[in-house]
Amino acid sequence: MFQFRQWFAENVGFSDQLAHNLINSAAIIVLLYGLRFLTMRAVFRQTEEVSKRYKWRKGITYITTFLAIFLVGRIWLEGLQSVATFAGLFAAGLTIALQDLVVNFAGWLFILWRRPFDVGDRIEISNHTGDVIDMRIFMFTMMEVGNWVDADQSTGRVIHVPNGLVFKQTLSNYHRGFNHIWNELPVLVTFESNWSKAKTILQEIVDRRTSHFTQMAQEELRRAAQRVMILYNKLTPIVWTNVKDSGVMLTIRYLCDPRRRRSTAQEIWEDILTEFAKHDDIDFAYPTVRYYANHLEGKPGTMPKPPPSEGVE
Repeated sequence: MFQFRQWFAENVGFSDQLAHNLINSAAIIVLLYGLRFLTMRAVFRQTEEVSKRYKWRKGITYITTFLAIFLVGRIWLEGLQSVATFAGLFAAGLTIALQDLVVNFAGWLFILWRRPFDVGDRIEISNHTGDVIDMRIFMFTMMEVGNWVDADQSTGRVIHVPNGLVFKQTLSNYHRGFNHIWNELPVLVTFESNWSKAKTILQEIVDRRTSHFTQMAQEELRRAAQRVMILYNKLTPIVWTNVKDSGVMLTIRYLCDPRRRRSTAQEIWEDILTEFAKHDDIDFAYPTVRYYANHLEGKPGTMPKPPPSEGVE
């Protein structure tokens, strides 16, 4: 080893100390990433699950990178044998020169520690909604959902978000704690329709389509209540009644999987269109212009009374 270092220094023109540092640094990097390759190969043989492979790969990469920085740093920064001194000097330098990167790095540590989201979760942050597909030291990546697509479905666009935003922006997680969301479908029928029959039909449809979601949500709520304070008195679907300018509003409220919001709405709406078509006394309402003659269409008690007749002299 000494002879190789001496030969390297003489032929390249470096000093003996510089050649020593370069050779040792290269040896450490090759050794660490060789161990990383062998470890990942063993993991890939043990499991074919994509999520486990991803977590192992990210974890081993972080460990080998930090070890490489630390060990190579001690070689080049001679005299800094104290781990605390090296770490303090390294952190102070980063804080002064790279403030944004330090904040993003702190955000990454916060994400690993508190777990506000994980890979695979659907989140909303800084007016962006998407499914988290990757997490790195300075940023995480989302597959965008919504935006110009009129539904909770992917746009195909990838968004890179700095980790530091978790300290500055409100973060909404569709899956953390309680894995279902409430969805509402407003159905407007005319005042002349048999709204009570329509309400019964809607309740039967939503019960049939979402009963399995309700059962899963009850079990998830029981587990989530052990960690956070989530209180729901009613998880079963319900149809609410309200009056609008154009008719009677019947609002369906039900639990669904965040990623199946559009498909469940489609199934329910197709059932509604099919069932309402079977009944002549139920019709959808929409903004229209009509003329109303109270003396012909009104209730007897609301019709205008004729003027009293005058006596003839």
